[in-house]
Amino acid sequence: MTAATVNYRPTPPCVLVFSGSDPSGGAGMQADIPTISALGCHPLSVPTALTVQDNVSVFAVHALAPELIQQQAQVLIDRFDIAAVKLGIAGSRRNAEAIAELIVALRRQRPQLPVVFDPVLANGKGDHLSADDAVLAVAPFYAVATIITPNLIEARRLCGDVDDPVLQAALLQQRGCAHVLLKGGHGPQQQDVLNRWFGPDGAYAAWTWPRLRDEFHGSGCTLAAALAAQLAKGLEMRAAIASAQQYCQHALATSYAIAPGQRIPNRVPLYAGEH
Repeated sequence: MTAATVNYRPTPPCVLVFSGSDPSGGAGMQADIPTISALGCHPLSVPTALTVQDNVSVFAVHALAPELIQQQAQVLIDRFDIAAVKLGIAGSRRNAEAIAELIVALRRQRPQLPVVFDPVLANGKGDHLSADDAVLAVAPFYAVATIITPNLIEARRLCGDVDDPVLQAALLQQRGCAHVLLKGGHGPQQQDVLNRWFGPDGAYAAWTWPRLRDEFHGSGCTLAAALAAQLAKGLEMRAAIASAQQYCQHALATSYAIAPGQRIPNRVPLYAGEH
């Protein structure tokens, strides 16, 4: 290859990801990395836990030591310009506290750094994804998150069995999350999916999507990672949420099966929407 044929890409925005490793390749970090890459950003990945799971069940969760998480992340923070952060499972309360401290330090350099918090408490079957109580483990993330993206089941657990979405959003905002995206993927099967965004000063928007008949492994991870990528590229919140949903719906509609059970979202960069 001669110098005349070299066509280097411009430096992409970097998204720092804290999430668990899924050996089945469907959820967690294995979902975050291709999603962020497909949308034109570069993922910087810090695993928080090693899980034992397939596309149906979680058999074990082994949280990594918080000191190791801090060491991994600090090297990346010292070297690269972080444009956004995506938070998945912490693995333990101590890990969440260590990650929150890192984000507080990052915000001293970049006060408006967007942080997307996907409060993954369990997989679709209900298997737990934390060495501690999952609700208590993620509590340190509220104060550092820009937006939280719970599904209906997660929102109810986080809010102490409160069912009203307006009250759920208000409770989560009181804890520090300025933006709340309530996802309707776990709603009644006969209805379309309704996703609702509650922002500061009464900002609100809602989107409906055709409900697909199957179940998917890592759909929430995909949406949150896509949102982090779009925020890293500088989109304002409402536009970033809309674009992330469009990408996620396409990934689910073109998903594939690797075995009976949940399907794997198609996250490769064949999506024709905004990059």
